[in-house]
Amino acid sequence: MMRSLGLMAALCLPGAALAVQERTPMPPITDQFLLDQLELGEEIEGRVDGDLNGDGDADTVFIVSSPDARTLHVVLSYHGEVDIGHEPAGEFKLEPDPLGPAGLTINKGVLTIRDLTGGTTALSATYRYRTVMTKERPRMRLIGLDATVYSRTYAHDGNEMSWNVLTGDTITTLLKVSETGDRGYDKLYTRKFKRSVRTIYMEDTPGAEEELVGATKAK
Repeated sequence: MMRSLGLMAALCLPGAALAVQERTPMPPITDQFLLDQLELGEEIEGRVDGDLNGDGDADTVFIVSSPDARTLHVVLSYHGEVDIGHEPAGEFKLEPDPLGPAGLTINKGVLTIRDLTGGTTALSATYRYRTVMTKERPRMRLIGLDATVYSRTYAHDGNEMSWNVLTGDTITTLLKVSETGDRGYDKLYTRKFKRSVRTIYMEDTPGAEEELVGATKAK
């Protein structure tokens, strides 16, 4: 697994002292730095750079993958009074059987992760996070989770869920294999209901399929 402790220590080392008052935006972490932290058999599946905490500096999100594991990491840039540097803000394990690299985007401070895993029966999961400041450090809070389980060959029915974690608003729909026309799914029995609202940080991100199953059984 990636040398996470070594990476954390390296990222948290103070940067050069600011000799002038003029503030220049920090560049993203280099690809080479990330590659230098990898263990044998690991690779960078993907990365995205953007401003997650509104300070004007480039933050970095990347996925380290190996034959049996995939871990997403979030690293925020910071400007202190006398130093600059980077600090980890969250990580979590993605499903280990991807059907291609995960999609990573940062837009208006929201990190979106789109991941497709499985085989003939596939799980499509979309996670959305925002940065929040806690007493200890900045962390990534889950604000939305969408999940769909379906057959890529339309061999069986499926289900989909959209969960607004901030408000608790949840929508579930049955995907019924179409019996007429082109192969595909018909969306039936859409339900809307509220779930209890709670704070979920990135490290505690629940399994997308388990949440989907629980939501479809909720009354």
